[in-house]
Amino acid sequence: MNYKLRSLVAATITGSLMLGLAQHASADSTTDIVNALITKGVLTEEEGALLTKGRDNEIDSQKKKEKKQWSNKLSIRGYLQTRNTAMVGGDDVGVNLFSDRSVGNDRSLGDQDKSFLIRRARVVISGDVGERLGIYIQPDFASSATGGNNLGQLRDFYGDFYLTKDKVHRLRVGQSKVPFGFENLQSSQNRLALDRADALNSAVKDERDLGVFYYYTPETTQAMFKEIMELGLKHTGNYGQFALGAYNGQGANQREVNDNYHIVARYTQPWKTETGQFFEAGIQAYRGDYVPVTQGAYRNNVGRTLTGGNGGTAAALGCGTTATTTNFATCTPRLAERNGFDDERIGVSFMMYPQPFGLQGEWNWGKTPGLDMATNTIKQESLNGGYLQAMYKIDNFKFLDTNGTLIPFVKWQYFDGYSKAESNAAQNRVNDWEIGAEWQIAPEVEFVAYYHRMKRSNLVVGAANAANLANGGPTSDYETFSADAIRMQLQFNY
Repeated sequence: MNYKLRSLVAATITGSLMLGLAQHASADSTTDIVNALITKGVLTEEEGALLTKGRDNEIDSQKKKEKKQWSNKLSIRGYLQTRNTAMVGGDDVGVNLFSDRSVGNDRSLGDQDKSFLIRRARVVISGDVGERLGIYIQPDFASSATGGNNLGQLRDFYGDFYLTKDKVHRLRVGQSKVPFGFENLQSSQNRLALDRADALNSAVKDERDLGVFYYYTPETTQAMFKEIMELGLKHTGNYGQFALGAYNGQGANQREVNDNYHIVARYTQPWKTETGQFFEAGIQAYRGDYVPVTQGAYRNNVGRTLTGGNGGTAAALGCGTTATTTNFATCTPRLAERNGFDDERIGVSFMMYPQPFGLQGEWNWGKTPGLDMATNTIKQESLNGGYLQAMYKIDNFKFLDTNGTLIPFVKWQYFDGYSKAESNAAQNRVNDWEIGAEWQIAPEVEFVAYYHRMKRSNLVVGAANAANLANGGPTSDYETFSADAIRMQLQFNY
């Protein structure tokens, strides 16, 4: 074949290949084709150089373009939790669990679902968009409002600014979890019990707030956190070995109502024994001024709690006249301090990860705003409480053709305090037991079932009404009830 004919054939072949692959091949692929033709003797090196002239610039341009596509680095995941509760004993009037609307019966308040409930429906978009920035976005599509359920609401939206590329030092800015308490930081996707313990969960509404948090995590600690997570041992995730932050203080998605920051600090120390057993112990504290914003009318047993019965004293304290048939009055609480109350706590945490036996416990003490029903006044009060939990992890648990993990557990929680973010910052007394198991059927499916013996304050306003009173129910809002329930949850991970 003469030179001109060979050149014509080569150009035709190469042109056809380049045209046919134009929609699918990169500049690198085109260069590879030309090099292959040179190797086989179809093209000379001079002809190959002529055909690939300018391709190097195209390759560099394409690589720069690919580098700019930071959205390719984001991942999407999430989970869905569906619950059902069967009441099996105890009081049958005035039973409400404010943290789970599936708990209740026909004599509970109207906002209880009493049967099936979507407790959480989360979608998480996260990833590092560069060497210096990671983002995390998490809405929840199972929030509730008056008259409806399953509404969308923001849970997290923040950025991690890596002060060092090894991620030892970073700043988290936006709405995120406040680093107070192990169980508060533990994702509901990983937690054994269906609800967090009131004693520590009452510290921060929805565990989150808008602020700036500094996290320090040495590389050795990062590696240890990662290993604990990969072993499926119910870790919190990386919230730093040391944390220090400032946040608004009113809770997630709440308007700031005073010119005051809450300051929080936390230190946690994980370690691993020679046998491979992981432990973690921590201490945390915060302080700020909190303004209760959910003030509303409630029913108060005037004859028992307000001096003077249905005389002038009740009216002076913001309560109406006592109804003789029901023996309660409607009261609107007063604030002893309009600019905020001391809101401060210190807590300790301990975790012996389940390998296979595990122990988990936390306790906290502090000051908080709280409702004094005797004077119908929200004022400074004290609190203390915590929980203890034991668990046992059984791997390779087989049923039918499944091979999963079963974790039986027992949990006791106690609280003598006030829930500042709930209606009227009411007093909350809790002495509960939970015993059951989590079954991880597969990575994408989990089932939890347990017996819950409740002895706690009903924080839902309206339990004291004429219909309930006629059936032997509470004569005042925020009274303590005792009830037994079988609680179940099916969780899908994706």
